[in-house]
Amino acid sequence: MAASPFAAERLLFSPVTPDDDAIEMVFAFPNEYTIGITSLGYQVVWATFARRSDVDVARLFTDIHEPLPSRPEFLGFSVSWELDYVNILSMLEKLDVPIWSRDRKNSDPILFGGGPVMTANPEPFADFFDVVLLGDGENLLGAMIDAYKEVRGADRKTKLRHLAKVPGIYVPSLYEVTYHSLEGAIERIQPIDSDIPDRIEKQTYRGENLSTSTVVTAQSAWENIYMVEVVRSCPEMCRFCMASYLTLPFRVADLEKALIPAIDAGLKVTERLGLLGASVTQHPEFDALIDHLNRPAYDDVRVTIASVRTNTLSEKLAQMLVKHDTRSVTVAVESGSDRIRQVINKKLENDEITTAAINAKAGGLSALKLYGMVGIPTEEMEDVEQTVIMLKALKKAAPGLRLTWGCSTFVPKAHTPFQWFGVNKQAEKRLQFLQKQLRPQGIEFRPESFNWSVIQTLLSRGDRRLGPMLEKVRHYGETLGSYRRAFKDLKGQLPDIDFYVYSDWKQDQVLPWSHLQGPLPVQTLQKHLVSAVG
Repeated sequence: MAASPFAAERLLFSPVTPDDDAIEMVFAFPNEYTIGITSLGYQVVWATFARRSDVDVARLFTDIHEPLPSRPEFLGFSVSWELDYVNILSMLEKLDVPIWSRDRKNSDPILFGGGPVMTANPEPFADFFDVVLLGDGENLLGAMIDAYKEVRGADRKTKLRHLAKVPGIYVPSLYEVTYHSLEGAIERIQPIDSDIPDRIEKQTYRGENLSTSTVVTAQSAWENIYMVEVVRSCPEMCRFCMASYLTLPFRVADLEKALIPAIDAGLKVTERLGLLGASVTQHPEFDALIDHLNRPAYDDVRVTIASVRTNTLSEKLAQMLVKHDTRSVTVAVESGSDRIRQVINKKLENDEITTAAINAKAGGLSALKLYGMVGIPTEEMEDVEQTVIMLKALKKAAPGLRLTWGCSTFVPKAHTPFQWFGVNKQAEKRLQFLQKQLRPQGIEFRPESFNWSVIQTLLSRGDRRLGPMLEKVRHYGETLGSYRRAFKDLKGQLPDIDFYVYSDWKQDQVLPWSHLQGPLPVQTLQKHLVSAVG
């Protein structure tokens, strides 16, 4: 019999022995172990519970699990990817937990969810979950357990009403959504009575110690990696970017007090280091961090960086990465059009992109991966042509450097200035144009599926009416055709798919997440929208 993957883990914290009357919990990741254990968010939340003597937590993945309690009081999911909802519903059925929150009884666990998908817009999944945690776990996890203990002996309804009073905890069943018509927009979202908050505010952790790996294992998707969160959020505020707008303000780990001690602790158990964050190289002391990692003591360490802002890609940075066994680096430039980059607030000029490519090659890197997008609001075909011109210029400026253009379609995201825009129907043709133009140039082209962008938009802009549709789709299969089939089945009970995906929404429209307060008020997002497109 093969050894359990849990046996191969090296822990960087000490779990405590649970009390005899500890709250029994199952904390799940709705995918395989190798994927789930690579999620820094999942690791940190699990370790937070495992450090509490009043919680007895067991881990569950789609393929393996620790010994599970027969009657858990909590069942939690870390949701990082929209389509994992299919696995959530399947896991609930295997655990004999009703998939609809309205069908659960006092003996059933309280189902909670968190992570970026749930914080941005939980509404398509609202009728599956009892509790949604909006924001940073550092603030929310302890508050949820402490509040629950105050009503632990009460009935389910009392527990949920009590939890709903904790800042950042959203109990969807306590909010009523009304629509202008069955196939129309939302009319209003309001609590079912006056002692439930009108709005739920996302919680923001403001400490100087950001997340670090709590477990290292050879069986993770990134083998034996120890991850350190260098920064949280991004100061650039590109108008489409949820990773910036939803997580504001930009926060950095203190170099001397937090980053270096964390790195040194992790490197006692592995020689692979991952520096994480939406804009790692914008840490104000990043140059000092490079100097630290260039010391002889770190010569055998393999360093991976999640993201590099283009105009911070120096020859010195490239040399450090090459020294530490990294051969390529990724930058997000979004478009080769100066005009489009101005629209999205990408503070970047073409000559800075060229300099980055030259520095990458001069520093010894063999490949540069660039991320872009088509279908950005106001984009015209000439802007897409500018991307081709830019990439040809890069190839000429840094001969021998292998170039990859990864390209997605613009997807509107909640809590960003571009949340009111729909998907551009011309985007699929623009992806095809880029493929035709770039491949003969020897530039690798990696487009993201346009159909997946449509599904992603549906889920990112969806409301509660999508719940029954999602339940149908998982039996039909995860294709765009399956979604269209489910919409046809439910015709007359919800808007058509075009309403969610392609429609530009009015700025005074009630959005599915209008009762969920992100870092910036809607008036500020509207001002940023005006700055972008006039």
